[in-house]
Amino acid sequence: MGTTSAPAPTTPVVNTHVHVPPNFSAFTRAADVIEAAVAQGAAAIGISNFYDQQVYARFAALAADAGVVALFGLEFITLDPELEAAGVRINDPANPGRMYLCGKGIDPFRDKPAAAAATARAIRGGNDERATAMVGQLAAHFASVGFNTGLTAEAIVSEVARRGEVPLEWVSLQERHVAMAFQEALATLPLDERASVLERAYGGPSRVALDDPAALQGELRSRLIKVGTPGFVPEVPLAFADAYAYVLAMGGIPTYPTLADGVSPICPFEEPAADLAQRLLQRRIYAAELIPVRNTVACVDAYVHAFTQAGLIVMAGTEHNTPERIPLEAACVDGPLSDAARQAFWEGTCVVAAHQSLVKSGEAGYVDDAGDPVGGDVVARRNELVKLGAALIASGQGTQGADR
Repeated sequence: MGTTSAPAPTTPVVNTHVHVPPNFSAFTRAADVIEAAVAQGAAAIGISNFYDQQVYARFAALAADAGVVALFGLEFITLDPELEAAGVRINDPANPGRMYLCGKGIDPFRDKPAAAAATARAIRGGNDERATAMVGQLAAHFASVGFNTGLTAEAIVSEVARRGEVPLEWVSLQERHVAMAFQEALATLPLDERASVLERAYGGPSRVALDDPAALQGELRSRLIKVGTPGFVPEVPLAFADAYAYVLAMGGIPTYPTLADGVSPICPFEEPAADLAQRLLQRRIYAAELIPVRNTVACVDAYVHAFTQAGLIVMAGTEHNTPERIPLEAACVDGPLSDAARQAFWEGTCVVAAHQSLVKSGEAGYVDDAGDPVGGDVVARRNELVKLGAALIASGQGTQGADR
């Protein structure tokens, strides 16, 4: 019996959400991301880092040289006090009131206004303080059970910088960096000794294969870094209004990253999909994003339909913020994207590319500097920018970065 090939994609491969080193990433260096994009036929890749933008110029230059359109984004953890008080889970299932928020199509090379610069310093400073405390607590905890790792935040920063081939000052440690450093320290022990140390550290045996780095890193996070564990240090999220204002100050589009059935049950804020779309509009958010690899095809289609019916643009990314090197082309946990989802994601990406190019040139994009749809009609503006963005991506140029 013969085999049949899957039909060729009807739109180019695009991806609006990839974490690039020195953010924790499946990739080692920014160059690795672009090399993968070229090898996999990706036409546009969106960098979407936490905490910093120092690597963006390098990413932009590499993309331009390769003929890949670089899209620039950001990711934040924000807090809605009212929803926190009500115990409402938004898109962070472990923390009521916490909302991840992204910015798409930003201009990371513009001079930051005073308020935005203060926000950037606060984000970076708070994260660095948290990481230092986390590493100290974990090192002390392992020492208390007889395993002296010798790890410090400075040592981990140095190793992250070395691997990513970036300056030390570009590195702002994340939980995943910390977990990887302790996993690698444990890997220097024989397996039986490793198991013994972890049993003492956890207060019970490990439940993963100890020679599986990704699995052990995940377990270290859940059992030693998350709330109620020895390494836990609270995050200091931004106020939603401050993060929203920062995205606009950087010329971007405030964008809601949707968790959907990446968790069961779905977070109440996100269910049903049509109600989520209206909640986003009430917060003056006119763009949404999915990470399909954590969702089913049916779920992605439901949210895409709800978003587009409400007039929002919608995009897709892969994050690549775990050790696994999954493809850059988005796919669902149970199969490839539907044609409708693929088309919607393509159109959303085109809008971001067009917005980024127009704002860089001093013109109006998808939303204005107050966050409102340009021209007042979000659907009409979307349709205009889809055409422009498609042409930019087809040219392989877009707006690639700072003046060189």
